[in-house]
Amino acid sequence: MNNIIECQSLGFSYTEGNKETAVLNNLDFILSPGETVAVLGKSGCGKSTLLNLIGGLEKPSSGSVLINGINISEINEESRTQLRAKTFGFVYQFHHLLNDFSALYNVCLPLLIKGDNKSSALVYSEKLLTKVGLEHRINHKPSELSGGERQRVAVARAIISNPECLLADEPTGNLDAECSGETLELILELNKSNTLSLLVVTHDHEIANKMDRIVTLENQKLSNI
Repeated sequence: MNNIIECQSLGFSYTEGNKETAVLNNLDFILSPGETVAVLGKSGCGKSTLLNLIGGLEKPSSGSVLINGINISEINEESRTQLRAKTFGFVYQFHHLLNDFSALYNVCLPLLIKGDNKSSALVYSEKLLTKVGLEHRINHKPSELSGGERQRVAVARAIISNPECLLADEPTGNLDAECSGETLELILELNKSNTLSLLVVTHDHEIANKMDRIVTLENQKLSNI
């Protein structure tokens, strides 16, 4: 069985004017099926960049990212998009919900974009919203939901396509302590019930300590704790 994620000698740098700045250098990382891993690191150390590279949203400057054994730099953009959609669900610090749509339609949008049957997509969306405890809020728009509720909708949207792995970038960073704890427990519950792998980028040690494994991003590389 392939690892879900495998980074091999991964490097990334950007250029401003005549200056090149290295963000990641010769970085190695593996995520196994069903495993939960936290990436700790100071603000600005490259955690979000790493997540974007793994998710195929950025291209590495050197090295490679393999998703289920496929080097994503060696396939075209259409294939990369399909692989990303099949493999990953994304959860960010900010929910990125569409303000003009209800919770129900925000969740089912990935299926509608994919061309799935609208009726079945709506039924599945309602089922997921019930699973995350929002069955009474399905017709509410984001402006009518609390911060914790909006993030629960975002989590439901992230898993509606049945991904193999959730990539979460500071998923509770915009929430108060109570909502943060509830959202984290929801994500961990989904990890167990759906056999999802989970890669969480965070600066919060309390979140990190609930993962199977913790790695630290420092000096452009990852190290185990």
